[in-house]
Parts: sequence; structure tokens; C-alpha cells
Amino acid sequence: MFIGTIFIQVIVPILILVVIGACLQRKFSFNLRAISNLLTYCLMPAAVFINLYETEIDGQVLLEIMGYLVVFSLLLILVTSVLSKFLRLDKGEAAIFKNSISLINSGNYGIPVSQLLFQATPLGISIQIIVMVFQNILTYTYGLYNLIAATKSGWDIMKSLLKMPVTHAMLLGGLLNGLHVPIPGFLWTPISHLSDAFLAIALILLGAQLAQIQIRTIFNRTIIVSSIGRLVIGPAVSLMLIFLIGLDGIVAQSLFIASSFPTSRNSSGLALEYDVYPDLAAQTVLFSTILSGVTVTFIVYLSTILFV
Repeated sequence: MFIGTIFIQVIVPILILVVIGACLQRKFSFNLRAISNLLTYCLMPAAVFINLYETEIDGQVLLEIMGYLVVFSLLLILVTSVLSKFLRLDKGEAAIFKNSISLINSGNYGIPVSQLLFQATPLGISIQIIVMVFQNILTYTYGLYNLIAATKSGWDIMKSLLKMPVTHAMLLGGLLNGLHVPIPGFLWTPISHLSDAFLAIALILLGAQLAQIQIRTIFNRTIIVSSIGRLVIGPAVSLMLIFLIGLDGIVAQSLFIASSFPTSRNSSGLALEYDVYPDLAAQTVLFSTILSGVTVTFIVYLSTILFV
């Protein structure tokens, strides 16, 4: 029931933009670092700001979800730390590996899936938006720290984090949301345009990165283990935690499904920005996204048995 619908409506649109990026790169040989800078310093902060500013949900449900997300993320971070040591990865590879499992594509993948599954239940979509916002925060704190720490240390890491526009966008979006401050139309319109541009440009950039990669190099130990970690271990940890906390209904179903999405595209963009194994990061995003067509479908089916 879900297999064809999820694949056609979610996976295929993502892959089309990735293929467009790959074709354009082969023809025009873009300056990928320049495009990455455009995303990191302009489009991405706008998207994060709008997501934080517009998110609304009941306080009690929000506390439950945030408690789950914090514990879930800490467990994944612990698992990835153990696995990276077991695989004996160097500092840069370990950073990419940890991010590939801990950081989830909750935006351009998660939101469409939730809109498809929870058309009659707005709470399900609202929960996915919260997960997306949390993942944005995790990406530009823990995920960014991993990459910066691979090349810098101490005060340099803190300065790099504070200089990131997305950090300011998160703080400002959350503050204005909490204070219910209206944003004038002449400011909201350009911010919205920048946010709308983020998804397409980000996926085109990913395709451009992948155009420079030989497909056979995808099949290596690090990428395979990280994809298993993201698509199999992640949902398993989520299910265990949901049962331990005692969540049920739409909340449990939404969080379980949200744990199954592939590696965040942002992890690849940041790897390119900081020049920490960008090819490995892009390959992992591609491989996990392709495999997710099967694994996410199974998780969705399982969630309907367990929680509905």
C-alpha cells in the first residue's frame, strides 16, 4: 500500500533534483565551494529562522517530545562513538560517520512523508516540524562541532560556532516566536523567498557533489555501516525508548517514523563547507536515501501495527 506512494511522492522528487545537479555539474563544472557558502550563509539561516518562528504546539506535548528527542539523540551519539572507535576511523572520518547516524533528514524528506501519512491528523505533521527544528539545532551544534573539531580545537571551535549565521537565526527565530513579535511584510517576503530556495539549491548541490564521485566507491565499510546505523539502529533505539517512556498513539507513531529517515543532507553541505571528507559525506547521503525507500516503508507499516 505505502511502497509505491512513498517512493513516487517522496524519493523520486528528491532524486530528480539530485540528478539535475549532477547533470549541470558535468556540463558547467560549478564552483561548489561558492554554492556551499551561499547555502550556509544565506539560504539555510532563512529556512531555519522561518521553521522556528512558525512552529506552534501544545506545551505538555512539546515537553514529552523534547524529552524523547534529547534522550534519543544522546543514545545515538553514544552508539556512534562506540562504533567509530570499533571501526578505527581517523578524526575526520569519525566526524562524518557520527553525523551520518545522528543527523536525520527531517526536512525535505520527513515533512513530505508526514504530510502524506497524517493528512487527517495535524498533530502528526506538527510533531515532525518539531523534530525538524530539533534536528536543525543538533546539526548546527553537535554536528558542526564534530566537523570543526576535526580541524580545530578549543576557542577556535567556539568562535566558529558563534560566527555561523544559522546560530543567530535559531536564536532570533525562537525568541521572536516566544515573544509573538510580528515581522513586517517587507522583511518577511525576502526571508520567505530565501527559505523557499534552500531545498532545491541544497539538493542540486548534493547532485553536483555526487557527479564527481565514482559509484563503486560508495560500497565501502564506513558508508555501509553508517547507513545501517541510520536506517536500522536508529529506529530500533527509537522503538526501545518509546516503550520505556510509555508514549503511544500518534505521538509514538510520528516519533518512530521520524527516526527512520536517511542521513541529513545538511551533513553533506557542512562537510563541503569545512572540507572534511566531503565526498564521503555526499556518498553516505546518497546511499542512505536510496536504501530508505525500502526501510522507511517497512517502518511506516510497522508503526501502523504497533501504535494505531
